[in-house]
Amino acid sequence: MVATPVERSLVTDSAVTDSAATGDAAAERHVLVLAGGLSYERDVSLRSGRRVIDALRSAGVEAELRDADVALLPALAADPPDAVVIALHGATGEDGSLRGVLDLCDVPYVGCDARASRLAWDKPSAKAVLRENGISTPDWVALPHDRFSELGAVAVLDRIVQRLGLPLMVKPAQGGSGLGAAVVKDAEALPAAMVGCFAYDSTALVERYVPGMDVAISVVDLGDGPQALPPVEIVPRNGVYDYAARYTAGRTTWHAPARLDPAVAGAVAEVALAAHAALGLRDLSRVDLIVDEDGRPHVLEVNVSPGMTETSLLPLAIQAAGLDFGQVLGTLVSRAAVRRA
Repeated sequence: MVATPVERSLVTDSAVTDSAATGDAAAERHVLVLAGGLSYERDVSLRSGRRVIDALRSAGVEAELRDADVALLPALAADPPDAVVIALHGATGEDGSLRGVLDLCDVPYVGCDARASRLAWDKPSAKAVLRENGISTPDWVALPHDRFSELGAVAVLDRIVQRLGLPLMVKPAQGGSGLGAAVVKDAEALPAAMVGCFAYDSTALVERYVPGMDVAISVVDLGDGPQALPPVEIVPRNGVYDYAARYTAGRTTWHAPARLDPAVAGAVAEVALAAHAALGLRDLSRVDLIVDEDGRPHVLEVNVSPGMTETSLLPLAIQAAGLDFGQVLGTLVSRAAVRRA
């Protein structure tokens, strides 16, 4: 039986009760929050880490903030935490490498495992898996910088425009926070967009631009299986949800829940849950979609280490669901610690 949109988009009352109870247990645990790193998103990561620390402490969970640097492994060996919250963005927190190291150290963490993280981090690979599972995602081509140069930039770009049409979305194949992303409305602007993209990654993802409503669906599992939180609608002032629009006050308006017809909201939630499952994710994720003018959702990308800042989408969705941010994090921490046991 398929749940109704309301049932699928809100965490149940029992899950909220269980969340509070599990959060009480988490208060006795040694929790480490990893933030910072050396990616382009270091500043955002530190803001996320501080927000996570504050939220956990408000729920009675004492946690320590630590950077992912040369002192991390000795610290893990000297005083192994019961669980780790990864608030690192960019490659450090999302390409699976850190999760693999935590696995080697037998340290449990909130979120998906290393394999699933690697898959979601590489947008072309993730889009291929989504397409194989019948999940709509805009047509695309992934172009490494070396091939771009070897095959001739003009010929390659002309073929891309012929194949995908205009407008186009250009963004790094691996990366987040809208860094290096640009909407290309005419062919003359495509070379500059590619150059800007290659500044952040050696491979550019060029996909057909789908006009519509930008929507983010956060998925959490508090013990009753993955559930979709209320959708968050994103309205950037300049029309592009880039780095400045994400983290500069006044650049973006958010609506939580999104201004969607209930049937469309239900369909969006179902697609987000399907993407979460197809990529083998765990605990939490954020699925970014476009809802076109016909009400059809198209998955753009899936984030396994969502932002936790004051303007981030996961906290907005948690608030829209009527849940407490600290209790949700406490529950996820407890579930991670139990996995090791």
